[in-house]
This record gives sequence, C-alpha cells and structure tokens, in this order.
Amino acid sequence: MVKRTSFEGDACPIARSLEAIGDWWSLLIIREALFGLRRFGEFQTKLGMAKNILSVRLRSLVDHGILATAPASDGSAYQEYVLTPKGRGTFPILVALRQWSEEFDDRPEEIATILVDRAKGRPVRKLDLRAEDGRLLTQADTTLKPRPAQRRRSV
Repeated sequence: MVKRTSFEGDACPIARSLEAIGDWWSLLIIREALFGLRRFGEFQTKLGMAKNILSVRLRSLVDHGILATAPASDGSAYQEYVLTPKGRGTFPILVALRQWSEEFDDRPEEIATILVDRAKGRPVRKLDLRAEDGRLLTQADTTLKPRPAQRRRSV
C-alpha cells in the first residue's frame, strides 16, 4: 500500500482538515454516524466496506477525536462509535457537499433524498457565507491574510 502524504502540520487549515476527514470512506462513516449508526457491523452493512478498511478508518476517526468508543448501549460486550462534538461539527461540511452535488451533479434526478427541516418538513435553505455585518459574500469578496502573531505572556 502506498503511504500518503501527511498534512498534519500543514499551515493550511483545509489541508489539516483533510488529514482527519479527507477520504470518502471517512466522510461516509461520519454521514452514517450523523444518522445514528453506532456499531461496526452497522457501518459495514450500510456502506459495504471491507472490514479491514472500515477498521482503519474508524481507528483514524477515533484518533482524530471525531468519533469516540463507548460500551454498547444494550449492555452487550460490544463497543459503539459515537460522534464527539468535533464529529458533530462536520455536519455543515456534509450539508455543503450535498448541496454542491445537488446543484452541479450531471444527473441530479438520481439523487434519492432531499434534506428537510424535521420540524417543518420543508427543504433546508442553501448554505451561504456571510460577513460579520450580515452581507452575503462570494469568493471575490474574500481574501487571505496572515494570522496575527500571538503575544507571549510574561510571568
């Protein structure tokens, strides 16, 4: 197996995020965890993944603090995988990917589901990016600048 490049110490936050969740299996595992799956066998059955690949991805998600292991809720000897706050924080990322696909997919009619507000049953509005003052922003309205240096505290 070819060892991939690590982005763990990269200065780019996108590259650093990809280190933790950047392969499709990890994102699909997170998707299923957001929908309530918790057990190895459930993930394996739902995703049709090879057990060795699933084991590696689950271990990586635990190592990155996205999932945590917990004793099975039914009291059995099994362990379950539960999303941490960091893992639940991926929800907007998955929604953005979903909405991008819905907009640009060559065959959107083949997409089997729509994301709806559980309380109202209405489709979720497209995510947007807003300035602190509420203005809608596009890529042309943004730029990158160096992060201010942190001040050292004297003791």
